This record gives sequence, structure tokens and C-alpha cells, in this order.
Amino acid sequence: MKLFSQYRRQFLVLAAAITISPAVYALSPQEILAASDAIRNPDFPFGLTNTLVEYRKGKETESSTLAIYSKADPKGGQFRSLVRYVAPARDANKLILFSGKDMWFFDPSSKASIRLSPQQRLLGQASNGDVVTVNFAKDYQAVSATEEDTQDGERQTRHAYKLELNASGEGAAYHRILMWVDKTSMRPVKSRFYAESGKLLKTAYYRRYQPIFGVERPTETVIIDGLESDWVTVMRYSDWVKRDVPETWLQRDYLPRFKPE
Repeated sequence: MKLFSQYRRQFLVLAAAITISPAVYALSPQEILAASDAIRNPDFPFGLTNTLVEYRKGKETESSTLAIYSKADPKGGQFRSLVRYVAPARDANKLILFSGKDMWFFDPSSKASIRLSPQQRLLGQASNGDVVTVNFAKDYQAVSATEEDTQDGERQTRHAYKLELNASGEGAAYHRILMWVDKTSMRPVKSRFYAESGKLLKTAYYRRYQPIFGVERPTETVIIDGLESDWVTVMRYSDWVKRDVPETWLQRDYLPRFKPE
């Protein structure tokens, strides 16, 4: 009986090992994409400051500072954001609202709001769609995931999943994206964004990971033009704060009444 119990314990240990085998828990391409989204974005309403700097041939040419307030739509899970210009002074308190598939620009001097496209450039290589918070898994379908080594924004080699993403709806800012996600940490490493024609629009590197809300998140995105490699835009994220984002802030009709805190 004692010998039988010993064999039984060994069997149970072996069965448990098989049960938790990594192969059993292999993630689908879409699950890998969702995991990388969770690294980039908190799962609760928050605010931050996004400082954009444009460089041409290594020289700074323009900059802008934005205050961003974001929260996920309880229906679809995609983020909705209100963006307020802080600097330069000529743009202070201008607003961009991104809610659902709609994006609006509001100028307090004219009291007029106009519809924007997420693909329109805001500064340098950063488009309107790049500065708002986005869950890629809500707008794109990851159709494949292969493993390969790639260089990150610090020129370090990372073993990563290479995801091929196709736009799954009209709200997507890009037709196709290739994204590399670190296999061990699920951190996004870099992305390449393509037009419907197949033209490479730009490459983005996610860098300078720091602990934000208990998770190591990228605090800098470096965007390089698809044709002119010396045309670079850097987005730096700071002043992260967990905060309430009222529903009224995310309504177009409320834009003329919005007051910065």
C-alpha cells in the first residue's frame, strides 16, 4: 500500500506538470495583442501629459504639449479621449475629442468644432490617432504570430512575437500593422504602419519602460518616417494619474463649456 501511494503521488505530480505545460496555455495572436495593450494602457480612467518633439536631421524643429484624459467605453472597450493643448501658447486650450469612430477638433476662439481624421498629422510623424489612447485589439485582427529576434529602441536584441494586424473596422487609423511583442514580458517593442497601397508610413519604437500603476509601461514612443529616416517625432508620457473622466467631457456638445482644471 505504501508503494502504491508513492506511485500515485508521482503520477499526480506528472499529471499536474502536463496540465500547466506552456503548450496548453499557448496564446493566440489576438491574445498576444491584447496582452501588449494591457502593458501600454491602464484598465481604468486616467490622465497624462504627452510632450511631442519633432526632429529633422537631428535638429528640433517643433514641439507641442498635450493633456490627455482617457477612459474605455463600457460597450466596446475602446478608449475615448479628450485631448487639451497646453503648449505652445498659440494653441493653448484647443481640444480634440475622440469618441467611438468620431474625432473632433474644437477651437475656443471660433467656438467651432470640425471633424478630423485619425490619419491626419498632428505634429511631425505623430497623427491624431497616435496621440489618443488606443487598444489595438479592438480595431485590428491579429492574423498571425511568428517568433523572431528583433532590435528594440535601445538597439538591444529581443526575442519577440511578430504580429500581423489587419484593420477590422472603419475606426482603425491604419490599414495594416506589423507589431513586435517581447515573448517573455508581452511588452510592445516596435510597430510598422502601412497604407492600403502597401506603402510603409512609419515605424514606432516603444521605449523607456517605467513602473506606472504597478506595471512597467513605455513612457516614450519614437516615430520614424517611412521614407525619410532623419524625420523623427518623439512622444514622451509623464504625469500619469488615476482620475475620473466625466461622461460630459466626452460629448461634442460639451466642448465649448470645458474648463481645464
